[in-house]
Parts: sequence; C-alpha cells; structure tokens
Amino acid sequence: METVYLDNAATMPMRKEALEAMMPFFGADYGNPASIHSMSRSPRKAVNEAREKIAKVLNAEPSEIYFTSGGTESDNWALVSGSALRPDKGKHIIISTIEHHAILETADYLVKQGYEVTKVGVDETGRIRLDELIKSIRPDTVLISVMTANNEIGTIQPIAEIGKIAREKGILFHTDAVQAFGHIPLDVKAMNIDLLSASGHKFGGPKGVGFLYVRKGIRLQPFMHGGEQENGRRAGTTNVPGVVGMGVAAEISARDMEENIARLTAMRDRCIERIESEIPYCRLNGHRTERLPGNVNFSFKFVEGESLLMSLGLKGICVSTGSACASGSLDPSHVLLGIGLPHEIAHGSIRISLSEYNTMEQVEYATDALRDAVANIRSLSPLYDDFIKGEGA
Repeated sequence: METVYLDNAATMPMRKEALEAMMPFFGADYGNPASIHSMSRSPRKAVNEAREKIAKVLNAEPSEIYFTSGGTESDNWALVSGSALRPDKGKHIIISTIEHHAILETADYLVKQGYEVTKVGVDETGRIRLDELIKSIRPDTVLISVMTANNEIGTIQPIAEIGKIAREKGILFHTDAVQAFGHIPLDVKAMNIDLLSASGHKFGGPKGVGFLYVRKGIRLQPFMHGGEQENGRRAGTTNVPGVVGMGVAAEISARDMEENIARLTAMRDRCIERIESEIPYCRLNGHRTERLPGNVNFSFKFVEGESLLMSLGLKGICVSTGSACASGSLDPSHVLLGIGLPHEIAHGSIRISLSEYNTMEQVEYATDALRDAVANIRSLSPLYDDFIKGEGA
C-alpha cells in the first residue's frame, strides 16, 4: 500500500537539493566555521551564503539573519529578549489567542517574571480582531507578537497592518512565520516586521535548524550564552550542514513559490469543494481565501478526529488532528476553541496539509477515503442516528 503523506504542516520532506548540499559538511568539510585556520574557510563561506539566500527571500540584509535550532528557540528568543529591550517603558505584551504553543508557553513564563500579557481574540475565520488589538495597546506596551499564518487552520493574518500599527506606536513587532516562510511572499521592510521566526523543516530543509530575523538597529540580547557565534548574539557551534540545507531550501522555495501557490491552491480548493458537497454536517475551519495554499481543516459532526485519523491510516493516508506539538493531548485544540467551536465539534476535526510533492490524484484518493470513513463512523453512532431521525421528523 502506497503512503499518501498529507501532513506537510508538521514537517515537509527534505528537498534532495538541500540534502546534497549538506553532505560535504558531514565529511571532508567538517571544519568549524568559527576557527581561523584553512579548514574553516569552506564551512564559513557556505554559512555566509546560506545567510544571504535566506535574507534575499525576506528582503532583508544578511547581517539581520541569526541561526537557531528551530522555530521554538527563535520564538522564545524573540519574546524573552524582545520584551526586555525597553525596561523603562514597561512590561506589557500583546499576543493573539491562537498562537503556537512556543509563543503561548513563553508568554506564560514571562507572566511569572512580572510581565502582563493581553491575548487578543480572533473572529470565526481565525483573523485577529484589529479593533481589539488597537484597544489593547497601552503606554507600557513593549511587544506585539502575532503569527503570520496559523499552523492548524491556515488563516493568514493582516501582518502588514499590524506592523504599521506597531511601528507608529513605537512598539516592537514579532511574527512567528514558521508556517508561512517559503510558502507565501514575505517582505520584512514592507510589512514593518522587527523580528521574524522560521524553521527549516517546514519548507523542505532539515530538522533542528531555524533562524530569527532581527531588524538592524535592534540590540536583542543573547538567549543562548557562551561563545561569540552569530555576531555574539547566539552562542553554540554552528550547525553547518543544517544551515546549508536550510539556505538551499529557502532559495528553491522562493524560486518556485508562484508556481507552487497556484498548484497547491487548486488542490486545496478541489479538496474543500468535494468535502463540502459530498460530506454533510461539516465545517471548514479558517478563512476561505486568506489561508495558506496547502491547508485544509474541517470539523465533522458526530465524528471523533482520532477515529478518522485511524480510518485514513488504514488506507495509507497520513493527516493530522491538529498541531503536531499538541498531538499527545486529549484536550480540544485551543485554536478551534478560539474561533468559537464547541468542544464536541472541535474534537471531530482533521487537518490536511499539502506540499508540492502531492498530486491531484492523491487529493482525490484521500477525499474519497475521508468521505467513506465519515459515513462509516456515523453509521455506528446512535447520536447521529437520533439526529437524522429528528431531522426527518
């Protein structure tokens, strides 16, 4: 049975070009780029080239890119050090209610350090309530952090508008772009972004490497202490193979972005169209158009998401019931609750996330399987049977 992988928001397959570029640095080019002898030259040159490639995708300067272990570290660094930049101004932070746990948990940590955190709500499509955000701004607000696109429901936020508001108020603006970088256009200058997080494995690079964009002039204090790597901002021996692979993946993602957006959007919309027309009592989660090209998230009444996951798994189809980081939790997704879904509906949700490695044939096969699985699970539900009898009464 062929595996149909439709969980690309959790991790994408690594691009073969990225893997090929990494291989020399596991072998002959093993030198430490921080050293000053001849064996350090090739690794150092490769790291600098990767920094240039990533900066180009964002319309940033290479000196504004700092390598980390991934999106979680980048988010932690941005919030912890970013919120401490203006101790004279205050200790108030604003985030949205549907941020990734790397932001939510860090915000909770900062509350214990004496900060105040305001969580701004979203509408039923997952778009942040801008009027509520504006009302939440106070004289002591030092940082706003809103993700570019949601990892579960795919909704894209009005980042340029938020950035403009923050810049006009003199507030630092961070965005978690882990799901967006390499998939949709981003311009840190046009969007007034001060700090931006990304993770290599979300756009075809390796796991365990990411970066934080820090706008020139922002003296962000180190989060990892020790050596003088990353211009004294992030200690630790540089992950040369990871950085090189991430740089190549970023370059390819940017090169093919327009074509991939068109192709993924067509597959996404076909999947949504079929689900809505062939499966009754379902709900599309997230914004219908302002959403990531490869994201499909649905809730189905009278169905448990875990049951759907297992049913599809028997047919070789890999999907998700929500964020990979929360897959061990039995609680409903905070994102789905945040857009107003009741617990019982939130529990009956799945996320299909596509990449350019998927085909329309795979989408059709998965949708067929999903339709049949929902019908089969509902046929065993006395609640559904009572509901249908009530509908016909």
